[in-house]
Amino acid sequence: MSLEQLIVREQTRRHFFSNAGLSIGSIGLASLMANGDLHAADQSDRKTNPLAPQEPHFDAKAKRVIYLFMAGGPSQLELFDYKPKLQEMDGEVIPESYVEGKNFAFLKKDAQLLGTKRKFQKWGDSGQEMSELLPHLGELADKIAIIRSMKTEVFNHGPAKLFMNTGFQRFGRPSMGAWVTYGIGSESNNLPGFVVMHSGPRGPRGGTPLWGSGFLPTTYQGVPFLNGADPILNLATPKGISSKGQGDFVDAVKDLNSARLQQIGDPEIATRIATYEMAYRMQSSAPELMDLKGETQDTLDMYGIKDTGKPSFGRNCLLARRLVERGTRFVQLYHTDWDHHGNAGTNLNEALDARCGEVDQPAAALIKDLESRGLLEDTIVIWGGEFGRTPQGEPRDMLGRDHHIEAYSMWLCGGGIQGGVTVGKTDDLGYYSVEDQVHVHDLQATVLHLLGLDHEKLTYRFQGRDFRLTDVGGHLVKQIIA
Repeated sequence: MSLEQLIVREQTRRHFFSNAGLSIGSIGLASLMANGDLHAADQSDRKTNPLAPQEPHFDAKAKRVIYLFMAGGPSQLELFDYKPKLQEMDGEVIPESYVEGKNFAFLKKDAQLLGTKRKFQKWGDSGQEMSELLPHLGELADKIAIIRSMKTEVFNHGPAKLFMNTGFQRFGRPSMGAWVTYGIGSESNNLPGFVVMHSGPRGPRGGTPLWGSGFLPTTYQGVPFLNGADPILNLATPKGISSKGQGDFVDAVKDLNSARLQQIGDPEIATRIATYEMAYRMQSSAPELMDLKGETQDTLDMYGIKDTGKPSFGRNCLLARRLVERGTRFVQLYHTDWDHHGNAGTNLNEALDARCGEVDQPAAALIKDLESRGLLEDTIVIWGGEFGRTPQGEPRDMLGRDHHIEAYSMWLCGGGIQGGVTVGKTDDLGYYSVEDQVHVHDLQATVLHLLGLDHEKLTYRFQGRDFRLTDVGGHLVKQIIA
């Protein structure tokens, strides 16, 4: 047996594919480059910098997104969807026709209907009807679009949050922020393209998969920012390492990774290179971002920030504005504790008052601040949770509602959104949508459209199938597009 034959015989499949002139990784990358939906003309930039800005499919109305996610499911019946008939039938058992074949997280099917204790009024020239609990938002009624006919398919928190964020109720799919940065990249060189921040007593159920990249390269996943001077774990230079020494290390690692990328073409190596370089740049940019000392007192007061070092939804809203100013493409703020079943501390009295008090002024301030800086016209602001609450109460003496997937409310504002409009209508009890139902996939498709992305073309081939954010659904909500 010749030496050449012996080498071939002893070579493993892994070594063969690794050393082949056209490896499996190269084939996969070439396939992605050849996909016109992925903007093949710009793939040279994407190969060396996965977050390089990409041309959208068509002219975009918006450039970026700030998603205010109210984790737990805000009650639309206390905030956006007033029902006189529900008030009349308060205390009665809901008719069987409404609940036949339905499942609930906790309710029994003979639960009594619960009218709201909150007062509603019409706001602005558009006459948008909203609760007394949102006075700051009410003042901006002519700038926002309210959807009252949202529909989801999952009634438990974790899977419902996944469905709202990834278009699927199980782990493993890319989040909306990941799809957006994959599709059009980021305009920031010194900060992540997709940033996530939390406020409230705990993180959202579902955890990191809510902002994960799924099967997309990991460079597109959301980067959680912590509160404090060091917002990202393990970002600071280790003790005993000089700036020059660290720079030399980063350069050496880049050279090694670049050589490997050239050899096998694995997109994850490009992610690794970009991550090292981004982390190096963020050692100065991230602390500067989190330092609010340069903001005026009027700005801090507008957001309701009393202590710039104390975590709060208001502080996160101001940081979101600072992030999009610096080119970050997608910012998601999770504010928890909206799960108002009526237990101690989770009722529709004091607990709902507290949650609305925490978010109403900052959310309105964010809109006004973006507008004053010329950013609102191309920034989409989204507000809402994973589902709504039932017209039935549980328990009545504590004022709570169960999870409701058939009809709930969200609002949007900014880039390409028509202000002062209300989309959809629910029945007299607020149970089902009876006009212009908007499925979760419809909302996702519309947000992508405003960013210049066709939701049917923004795909990624994985395990032999082309996946997309909207799965096999999604229609544009044309009523809210300016």
